[in-house]
Amino acid sequence: MEKPHLEKLNATLENPKLPKHDALRVKKAIKRYDEWITNLQKIEPGRENIISDMVKMTNEYKLYIELNLIFDSREDFLYRQRGQLKLDNTIIEEFLPLLVTKAIPELSNGVELGPRSCYSTAYFSSTLAYENVGGGLHIKTKDQDFAIARKLYIKSSHNSDFSKSIIKDTYLAYVVAECKTNLDKTMFQEAAATAHDVKTVVPGAKYFLLCEWLDMSPISTAPTDIDEVLILRKSKRLSSNIRSKYNIYAGRKAAREQYKNFLVNNPYRYEVFERFINHIIGILKDHTPNENNVLEVGYF
Repeated sequence: MEKPHLEKLNATLENPKLPKHDALRVKKAIKRYDEWITNLQKIEPGRENIISDMVKMTNEYKLYIELNLIFDSREDFLYRQRGQLKLDNTIIEEFLPLLVTKAIPELSNGVELGPRSCYSTAYFSSTLAYENVGGGLHIKTKDQDFAIARKLYIKSSHNSDFSKSIIKDTYLAYVVAECKTNLDKTMFQEAAATAHDVKTVVPGAKYFLLCEWLDMSPISTAPTDIDEVLILRKSKRLSSNIRSKYNIYAGRKAAREQYKNFLVNNPYRYEVFERFINHIIGILKDHTPNENNVLEVGYF
């Protein structure tokens, strides 16, 4: 299973611009990460209250990363570079595969979960004058924050016996979730375009947009290919004039209690994750209509 959050922690630790004082704190954060993952993995799959328990553990860890590691730093590097370092916003990418695996243990073994580079389109780099092997098949992919996908192999040849062929491997996504820290109109429009591409490849696929904070007025998803927007914290983020004060340590120190209360009062909401899980369970119950019994059941 992919570990995007751990990768960002290790990359931050190796960053030559990381202040020495913060290097020790990042090492401590990696230990906290190990504890968080270990506790999540210990949970028995499918047990009662599994979603609320896993979300509670994740809220505790996320608060530590956001407040104790990033916000409390005496240096300004971690806070000012949080968008590039992606320490806090990759937590959800690592959490989702664990949550889905534990909450829906009946997912088949052939399915893979987590960040994946999934099939987007194919094209051929050949001409009438130049016969390339397999037509010069090329596969274009799209990186997805979270996908429930299956491995796919595509073989192309100009010969019926597939001699002189080319083979490409990729992933075919059936459920995609794009994860955003905050959601504004531009991000929404980009997600709508991605959702369209996903469903062009697999018409029966589902596309969800998960955001922590809402940074725009709600827009209907009906005209788009987005199945649903899920606001994980059920809240809007702090205004820009307040956030600007946090760029220096003095500003963060003065506002620590206010910021802590804001995070504590607006945690990940387990019921939003529960809704996401229920969507996936509903998808698993979908099946191709049986043409032989359409008149018997009265619908298709």
